[in-house]
Amino acid sequence: MINKRKVCVVTGTRAEYGLLYWTIYGLHKDPDVELQLLVTGMHLSPEFGLTYKQIEADGFFITKKIEILLSSDSPVGISKSIGLGVMGFADAYQELSPDIILLLGDRFEIFSAAIAATIARIPIAHCHGGESTEGVIDEPIRHSITKMSHLHFTSTEEYRKRIIQLGEQPDFVYNFGALGIENINRLNLLSREVFEKSIAFKLNKRNILVTFHPVTLENATAETQFKGLLEAVDNLKEATIIFTKANADTDGRIINQLIDEYVARHGDKAVVFTSMGQLRYLSALQFVDVVIGNSSSGLIEVPSFKTATINIGDRQRGRIKAQSVIDSGATPVEINKAIDKALSLEFRNSLKLVENPYGTSNASGNIIPLLKSIPLDNLLKKEFYNLNFI
Repeated sequence: MINKRKVCVVTGTRAEYGLLYWTIYGLHKDPDVELQLLVTGMHLSPEFGLTYKQIEADGFFITKKIEILLSSDSPVGISKSIGLGVMGFADAYQELSPDIILLLGDRFEIFSAAIAATIARIPIAHCHGGESTEGVIDEPIRHSITKMSHLHFTSTEEYRKRIIQLGEQPDFVYNFGALGIENINRLNLLSREVFEKSIAFKLNKRNILVTFHPVTLENATAETQFKGLLEAVDNLKEATIIFTKANADTDGRIINQLIDEYVARHGDKAVVFTSMGQLRYLSALQFVDVVIGNSSSGLIEVPSFKTATINIGDRQRGRIKAQSVIDSGATPVEINKAIDKALSLEFRNSLKLVENPYGTSNASGNIIPLLKSIPLDNLLKKEFYNLNFI
């Protein structure tokens, strides 16, 4: 009898789970793999919609729930959550003895999972490393996870080169494109009528999707920046505004409170969701005129729909951007100027020629065979790769 390889996948947020969905699905269906699914972070929080239930509804068995008690979005609270996460993942790894662990991105929950795996001497495969977001604490966390990882699946060739620049061996760094592109290719997106029914709201002449998160390397800017955004979108006439709530970063609750207050005052033109899920979120991108905020999805997934993105502030500074992305400051005047540009006939016509720099392929078809077959015996012993500088 051949022993199945035990592949452990960790997910802590709705967005991250959506990106990992097809990889999880493929591992779940593979007869040569024992999938271990560890769920943590926002998935387990009532405040953020208890989205672990969606994972179960999709037919996946959750092997372990790692509670990190997201009761605070302050720096002290998040630091304590990281510590709780390390302890929880340490116990889970000891019990489950995974052969390899798959992580995505740069959030603090994933940092906890990587620390515990490193100490437990379990190889790590990491998706979406090498990227740069200079305005948030995710930047050093992402690069730290890269240095703790042994296999790397990047979203662009530039990011692949950056990981090699960090000293990782080129033979273990693969550019498979962004995972979110696969959802666009494989999901049956909703029609306009069905989408409107799913959100219980009618679209209008103009439709805006707002996704905004705190800039975690700045102090006390979340409230100021988001109030500027609200003032700008409030000037739009004959417009429906769809809000998705902020994540559990520092000061995320401030943004979510402002959204709730705005929707309570403007229920005739605005609607809010704690979690839209991948299907509704990607379906929305077919029908909105512009996505406003500072989420990575505005740079990675939105260009595939040839839809405009207004990228506010420094949160995504350093990321590769398509021509459909308009960078803007956070004042109402700057955002209104960017909105005028995004809605102009000239810019809308230019969107037809936009190409997504994050690829067009289905990443899971490349990731799963590697997770299944790559020899693990000497993967932990990494030799630093030195670039030959002239």
